Amino acid sequence: MAAMDEDRTGRMVDTIDPERWVEQHGDTLYRYALSRLRDPEAAEEVVQETFVAGLRARDQYTGRGSEGAWLMGICKRKVIDHMRRRNRVDGATGGDQQADPSLALFDANGHWRHDTRLRDQLPESAMLREEFWQVFRRCLEQLSAKQADAFTLRELEGMTSEEICRTLEITPSNLWVLLYRARLGLTACMQAHLES
Repeated sequence: MAAMDEDRTGRMVDTIDPERWVEQHGDTLYRYALSRLRDPEAAEEVVQETFVAGLRARDQYTGRGSEGAWLMGICKRKVIDHMRRRNRVDGATGGDQQADPSLALFDANGHWRHDTRLRDQLPESAMLREEFWQVFRRCLEQLSAKQADAFTLRELEGMTSEEICRTLEITPSNLWVLLYRARLGLTACMQAHLES
């Protein structure tokens, strides 16, 4: 938990406690990074980078928000930085091939036919929701890193095409191809797993 200090105006503000970060925030940051990167080693690396960046920027913490939210903001930027680096390497090696099944899970505009972000509010059993997300995670892991990153940034992070193109350092047409292939791959994989 953050401690309280007095600022220059005499107002009490939260201060950070780096010695407790791993214990208090490590698991949450790791789960977030793992859900976005799908690679345990990369998630661990991103969390470590988050803590190092937090230590370097601790004088910038204003105390207006919680220490955990401040660290999560840093972690989100580190995840995007990692995706950018990974996609530079993938782009240099040219790895991005995928088959073309149907678009059953997505509409003509490439959006989920049923907004999966609302699935937690549906009256279905928790077990069915958990099964869906387990299958989704497995299928996302089967995509190329570039496809999975583009899809994650668009559908889970809600970034615009322009933001994704800047982050992944790709053109809009490359983004369209990556998203198209990701949707096709997810469709085929999820149909195979959920229908069996």
